[in-house]
Amino acid sequence: MTADDVAEFLKANPQLFAQFFAQHIEEHPDLLETLYVPHPYGGRAIPLSERQMVGLREKARVLEGKLGELIQFGEENDAISEKVHRLAIAIAGARDFPVLTRALYLHLREDFAVPHVALRVWGKAVPADFAEAEPVSEALRREAESIGDPRCGPAADSPFAPTFGESAPHVRSLAIVPLGQTAVFGALLLGSEDPKRFYVEMGTLYLRRIGELLAAGIGARL
Repeated sequence: MTADDVAEFLKANPQLFAQFFAQHIEEHPDLLETLYVPHPYGGRAIPLSERQMVGLREKARVLEGKLGELIQFGEENDAISEKVHRLAIAIAGARDFPVLTRALYLHLREDFAVPHVALRVWGKAVPADFAEAEPVSEALRREAESIGDPRCGPAADSPFAPTFGESAPHVRSLAIVPLGQTAVFGALLLGSEDPKRFYVEMGTLYLRRIGELLAAGIGARL
């Protein structure tokens, strides 16, 4: 019988081991001190009771690490939520479309540290001399309408990259945020010179919320 066979037997019959262990420890309380097993991080042998303590300390360190990660994620989410809240207040307080766009660009660049921002609106009455009203090809419109949720990824192969104009050659990653619930009437584009800033697998919950806030603000002013 191999060690693996013994382990499988004990896993299949845990009550037998528990009964045997409890009975003999009660009759011989010093038995744990006489049972020696190899130390997990060295060649020396240690008592079984000490080996159990080593295992418990390892589990405690793993749990502490996971707790630290959860606390860090929670703090980061709180910080992002606060930034989204400030942006929402700015959008709600904007008296017209030009003020709304200025507030949007300011918060995205200052609060969210997004260096390149472009907004295009094609389904609303934006004055023709506004940058937001610059023509968007039918192909890009259909693309924005088809993606549904915000999409992130490299800028190199994105048909939306030229929208950043003179900054386009410097943009390495971007996020595309469609505007509109039932019908898409525009798109918010966020660009970064960091190729890892907007990556394919990243979460888009806050981008979607920003898109919803912006769409509501534009819809109320145009």
